[in-house]
Amino acid sequence: MLLEVLVVLFIATFIRSAFGFGEALVAVPLLALIVPVEVAAPVAVLVSITVSVVSVAQDWRHIHMRSAGWLFASTLFGVPFGLWLLSAAPTGTVKTALAVVIIVFSAYLLLNRYSVKLESDRFAPLFGFLAGILGGAYGMNGPPLVAYGTLRRWSPQHFRATLQGYFLPASAVVMAGYWMAGLWTPEVTNYYLLSLPVVVAAILAGRMANRHFNEHVFLVCVHCGLIVVGAALLWQAYA
Repeated sequence: MLLEVLVVLFIATFIRSAFGFGEALVAVPLLALIVPVEVAAPVAVLVSITVSVVSVAQDWRHIHMRSAGWLFASTLFGVPFGLWLLSAAPTGTVKTALAVVIIVFSAYLLLNRYSVKLESDRFAPLFGFLAGILGGAYGMNGPPLVAYGTLRRWSPQHFRATLQGYFLPASAVVMAGYWMAGLWTPEVTNYYLLSLPVVVAAILAGRMANRHFNEHVFLVCVHCGLIVVGAALLWQAYA
């Protein structure tokens, strides 16, 4: 069981370290097949915090602090709406609509990546608010943040670093919630500590991969990843 957990965490951490997002789609669903979800989710968040701490400590010069601050602050306002959406709206309908938006948006930017650009952080609160809604409803903050970074034309290094600057406080808030709910158990801590060597190796491998991305390859990989996220949502909606 431990070996399977370590393999999943290595893959998820590599994806997060290389691209700045995406580990939630891998870590929690796969870990939940091995350990109870109430263990899988806190372990994944602790690993997420570790990735963010390392990235912020080493790449803080590449973080767009103003952007990260606006995105995080507005996320906090979006989370309650996401929780309401989770309880009030038909899950299949919401996931289908979300999947269509993600797929269409990513496909459009893949085909017309130079046609739209945001020149300032004026719209950061909107994207952060949407990230909060999706995070509160489905634990999926990433797509609006990726959309924002793409429209701002951040380089791969700035893209990755700024998202880590966002995810560090966001993940800390989530982990505090798990602690208050009694979900940060000795079992969670044990899995996390045993995974640290693997997580560190994955962080280093992901950082090396990120440095070798040129902007075109990076954006193609990011939006292909989002299309996979959209496809996964469609599958969940009708499975």
